[in-house]
Parts: sequence; C-alpha cells; structure tokens
Amino acid sequence: MRAWLERFMYGRYGQDDLNGFLSIFALILCIGSLFTLRSILTSLAMVSLFFCVFRMLSRNAEQRRQENLAFLRVKGNLTRFFSRTKTRLSQSKTHRFYRCPSCKQQLRVPKGKGRISIRCPKCGTTFEKKT
Repeated sequence: MRAWLERFMYGRYGQDDLNGFLSIFALILCIGSLFTLRSILTSLAMVSLFFCVFRMLSRNAEQRRQENLAFLRVKGNLTRFFSRTKTRLSQSKTHRFYRCPSCKQQLRVPKGKGRISIRCPKCGTTFEKKT
C-alpha cells in the first residue's frame, strides 16, 4: 500500500504552507458551521478542502510554487504589521513615534522631554516636535 501511494504521489506537488492554511481554515469553517448551522460555512469549507486537495495532487509544481510564494508574501506582510504594532503599543508609555516629513521614515523619541529638535538619520532633515 505504501509503495502504491509513493508511486501515485511521485511528480505531484504535495503539502506546503498554503495547503496547511487552507486545511486549518476549512476545519475552522466546519466547526463554525456546526455551532451556527449555516450551510454557507459548510460550502466554503468544502471549496477550501477541494482547492487544498487539487493543489496537493497537481503536477504543475511551478504554478503551485508561485501561489505559495504569493501567500508567503502576504503572510509576511501581515506578520510584520502586527509585530510592529505590538512593539509600538508596548513602547507607547515611554516613547513617541513621528514620521519624517520628507522621507516618511518612522522615528522614535523619548516622552517627556518637551519641545525637541528631531534629526532624521535617513535623510538628515531636522524638524521640531513636542514629546
């Protein structure tokens, strides 16, 4: 049986990050449909599972890699956004955040220093703000 499965899967794309996400997403939708009794959630879960199996059994590996790379780019952008937001919120008691008026670089300055002159390390522009 194992040899048959290995022969069957030879040349097929298999599992990747996008398939893992689609599987978990389908599971969450199935559980949600059990509690809410909404058939639309079940339908979305089935479509997600169908797409996951389609991608897994596909022989067009280059297209599947491109889809996975696009997913990883979006996932990375979201991860960076939430990481930056978390860092900014944790430092909001001790620091103020400003953007440079010319290059839009985000700058962090300590709170409670009064009116200070801030110099952007990226472009060298100097501007005044109250901390």
